[in-house]
Amino acid sequence: MKKYDYLIVGSGLFGATFAYMAKQRGKKCLVIDKRRNLGGNLYCENIEGINVHKYGAHIFHTSNKKVWDFVNSIVEFNRYTNSPIANFRDELYSLPFNMNTFYQIWGVKTPKEAKEKIEEQRYDVLQKMKAEGVLAPRNLEEQALLLVGKDIYNKLIKGYTEKQWGRPCVELPAFIIKRLPIRFTFDNNYFSDRYQGVPIGGYNELIGGLLKNIETKVDTDFFVDRTYWESVSDKIVFTGKVDEFYNYCFGKLEYRSVRFEEEILNTANYQGNAVVNFTDIDIPYTRIIEHKHFENFGQDVYNIRNTVISKEYPIEWKEGIEPFYPINDEKNMKLYNLYKELVDKETSVLFGGRLAEYKYYDMHQIIDKVFSLF
Repeated sequence: MKKYDYLIVGSGLFGATFAYMAKQRGKKCLVIDKRRNLGGNLYCENIEGINVHKYGAHIFHTSNKKVWDFVNSIVEFNRYTNSPIANFRDELYSLPFNMNTFYQIWGVKTPKEAKEKIEEQRYDVLQKMKAEGVLAPRNLEEQALLLVGKDIYNKLIKGYTEKQWGRPCVELPAFIIKRLPIRFTFDNNYFSDRYQGVPIGGYNELIGGLLKNIETKVDTDFFVDRTYWESVSDKIVFTGKVDEFYNYCFGKLEYRSVRFEEEILNTANYQGNAVVNFTDIDIPYTRIIEHKHFENFGQDVYNIRNTVISKEYPIEWKEGIEPFYPINDEKNMKLYNLYKELVDKETSVLFGGRLAEYKYYDMHQIIDKVFSLF
């Protein structure tokens, strides 16, 4: 008999939630992670009394009450509401695109005026596409222009997106921008979900609760002694890169990564907001995160004397750094589908999460996916 029912490779949200659900059903699990800490990209480090999101800002949001109740049964979540600000050449704009943004850009004060302005700017794009016999947007630029017009696209989308993906907008697929929220109300809440927040005490509390009384090993790379790790359990739950699992037999998938530049500042309140996006192409970072605002609201920010900020620099992924975002363009999806054929034939390995499925997931979708497996 094998020692474990499941070997779970990766202690991020998918692996930790799977381990929790399996343990609830009497299964014995071992969770291993090649990093020195548990939690994957959710890992937080306490610096100056502030829970710093070491791998980028994570805001939990969902309309699924079952998912919300589940995470709150592990750790209580606060009321944090994501209302980022965009900085374009020292001009500040509200996000997501809403009546505050439209007033800041065009001076319009009613939804009717805002819609007329967008329609006016969409017209030229539609005529150009019609003249070329194009019925649907061929790339991200055309999709964005059809959604919000040229002024918002040029100020708040183009530079940020090209920094994020390292490619011109005309070379990016249109579907990337379809998640773009647009509202004709004065509402700066980025998400439209019913529930939203951050774990009180940081995401380590969530991961620690999910993995409580479950055996874990950090600083442990599955691929260093793969034969041994494949022998210890009946089944494997794999959350790493799917192409690496198959020894890159069809070639390497492409990813985007992020470099973080962290600073401790001798001020209690640096930018007045957790997230400020820098949308000018000439500024190399995409955003600055001021971490204390995720858990300290209003005057509470002054209870901690210093603050911690992180500048995020998107970079092309290469061996030795963490992959963050799959690049779901036509070339990479063709390659992934070859790996997917192998995945579908597996009987003793389950693949889950952003890297293993080569798919962008929000956190609530990860948990719902694990629920569906049980």
